[in-house]
Amino acid sequence: MESLTVNELVIATQGKLVLGNENYIIDDIVIDSRKANEKNVFVAIIGENLDGHNFMQSAYEKGCKTFIKNEKSNIEFNHSDVNVIEVKDTEIALGDIARYYKEKFEIPFIGITGSVGKTTTRDMVYAAVSSKFNSLKNEGNLNNQLGVPLTLFELNKLHECAVIEMGMSGFNEIEYLANIVNPKIGVISNIGLSHIERLGSQEGILKAKMEITTNFDSSCTLIVNGDDKFLSTLKNKEHIYTLKTFGFDKDNDIYCEEFTMVEDNITFTCVIDDKKEEVFIPTVGEHNIYNAMAAILVGMTLEIPLENIKEGLKNYKATKMRLDIVKGNEITIINDTYNASPDSMNAALKILGRYNERKVAILGDMFEMGEHAEYGHRLVGKSAVGNTDLLITIGDDSKFIGDEAKILGFNLENIYHFATKEEAIKKLDELIQKNDVVLVKASRGMKLEKIVEYLNR
Repeated sequence: MESLTVNELVIATQGKLVLGNENYIIDDIVIDSRKANEKNVFVAIIGENLDGHNFMQSAYEKGCKTFIKNEKSNIEFNHSDVNVIEVKDTEIALGDIARYYKEKFEIPFIGITGSVGKTTTRDMVYAAVSSKFNSLKNEGNLNNQLGVPLTLFELNKLHECAVIEMGMSGFNEIEYLANIVNPKIGVISNIGLSHIERLGSQEGILKAKMEITTNFDSSCTLIVNGDDKFLSTLKNKEHIYTLKTFGFDKDNDIYCEEFTMVEDNITFTCVIDDKKEEVFIPTVGEHNIYNAMAAILVGMTLEIPLENIKEGLKNYKATKMRLDIVKGNEITIINDTYNASPDSMNAALKILGRYNERKVAILGDMFEMGEHAEYGHRLVGKSAVGNTDLLITIGDDSKFIGDEAKILGFNLENIYHFATKEEAIKKLDELIQKNDVVLVKASRGMKLEKIVEYLNR
């Protein structure tokens, strides 16, 4: 982070400096008191379980001298050598500072969202644009109202581009992030069933994802999956911004004509401006061709030479726990435990189905589906048939995966259901055989990485 003064923090947050020196210089902003030091600002965020105001003293003891707190907080904090700014809402203040700080950088900002695959799309876009620009991206899951500001604070004068993933679980959340980032290029990977419990329908999900265009004007570009049932409807509408589409259908701006997939990579032919281009990506899954095409369009929008973009995609590295193929001594593990939805489950099962060895799918619950939970899990059961030889489900709603597979003729002797991952682990040594290929996937809250750790011990 480049330095800011306390006065700039006051201006950004429209807060009140109740104690301290407005000329004091800070060089980072933290919300975790354990990371605080003398030149940091500690922002006291009130979370679901913890109130950051209770950790101000801890941050002070680590040397922190600058604090942002809620004006209504009654926490006693009496030190003569600190700077204290009071604001109406510390979470909003964090976003306000990020917006203020971001404006110091005249670089392209790219916003990425979507129901499935937005992190992979982010990583591929980052790989493509990094072929020309020194770029920043979110790390891990820093894609929400706290993570996006913390990511923006990582910007420094050496950065030439920023790729910012934007997550959400309800309406107005992408809009909030878009108002902070103000991306000139937006990417929507697809419209699935993730968070349908809160958004009501896929039409509602589309509406929420389209909030990424909140501040778009004629200088902006929206890049979408033109094969997607909902996003494809944008093709027939007029927009104040430029719309670019990708997919397998030939009516898209760029499209995949054919592809070859081997164990750990894909080579596909992409038609761009009526010319066939061969593109290599070091990952598997037909869905990743879509993600790569999104990255190609972003690169082209930034006028990066196509050869540079292709070279960048060759260097793509997946975020851990997303189709992370781990080859052990006796089995191959496809670790895709970071998150799950019916669409991503289907994609992962298709990848598993390409292997010649005995295939095992260990699948857990998909969360935030509400009344659509049974339907969504039964969709996964349909995908399991023909793509796996042994089906192991864990949790509550995942039982519908096995139920649907049974209805469709899956061998009953090869379906196992466990209430918890601990129960499953006790039986894995009996169920898993040498040379098996094992897919492990569920929503993040299921923490099935514990299964991966056990299998890879």
